[in-house]
Amino acid sequence: MIKVENLTKRYAGQTAIRDLNFEVGQGEIMGFLGPNGAGKTTTMRILAGFMPASSGRASIAGFDVFEQSLQARSRLGYMPENVPLYNDMRVTEYLDYRAALKGVPHRRVAERVGDVKQLCGLREVERKLIGTLSKGYRQRVGLADALVSEPDLLILDEPTIGLDPNQIRQVRELIKNLGKQHTILLSTHILPEVEMTCSRVIIIHKGRIEACDTPENLLGQIRQAGGVVVEAKTGKDDGAEELKKISGVRDVTTDQDDDWQIFSLRVESGLDVREEIFRLAAARKWTLRELSQRRATLEDVFVEITHSDQAEMSI
Repeated sequence: MIKVENLTKRYAGQTAIRDLNFEVGQGEIMGFLGPNGAGKTTTMRILAGFMPASSGRASIAGFDVFEQSLQARSRLGYMPENVPLYNDMRVTEYLDYRAALKGVPHRRVAERVGDVKQLCGLREVERKLIGTLSKGYRQRVGLADALVSEPDLLILDEPTIGLDPNQIRQVRELIKNLGKQHTILLSTHILPEVEMTCSRVIIIHKGRIEACDTPENLLGQIRQAGGVVVEAKTGKDDGAEELKKISGVRDVTTDQDDDWQIFSLRVESGLDVREEIFRLAAARKWTLRELSQRRATLEDVFVEITHSDQAEMSI
């Protein structure tokens, strides 16, 4: 559905993306991850026909994004991070307009607009002015707009930004259901959503693709096995510094719960340091409330790849 070859975009004095190569197959939900400024939005805008590339090739459903722009854009629905809506139009009026603009046959406009209003949960606000809607409903209108022309491909840039936990859960379920009929390229900062939703993940950092695999394979290849959580009363000791002395502990972050110190340890792959932590606590006369190991998450993979002070990683 998407094929990208050596895609590069340069601005004045800066390269936003460099030599990107990836493919997204029919029916896949592909997560597109990276820190702010990594090049995610630039890549999505190029694929959606919003801006040209400096060099390289990209195609949507076999149509060249640059040389066959109209055909490529007719196959996709794009939802940008900040959805540009007409605040003085009512929801149904706006979707009717967008459907006509996207070439939906006149006889099918009412049917398609009705379908996307139902799918995106907009029935109860269909007569309201868009400018009066909450952030969550505005995001839903943007998603309905992307869907109204029945595209083969959906490009969604931060579709859950600004939503509350209940709204995020609703959008997540909607995206999973959409994945049964559409190919989806999804950018988000909510990494648990990616683990639960996406079949594959691309991680981009400083304009380059650093990893492209299934979430399961990325977790299996990461150097760190996850981490250890320690809750203790350490008295006058600097608990974080003492824990950092244990071989295999790479980093320690701290939190507080009344008199209890909560330490989150990142450790090297294959190491179980809990026995050493217990011996340390006994020797230093700490009071332990919790000593547990947690599994690695996609957030660990993301930090491992994009953290500026990490040594070079091979995935």
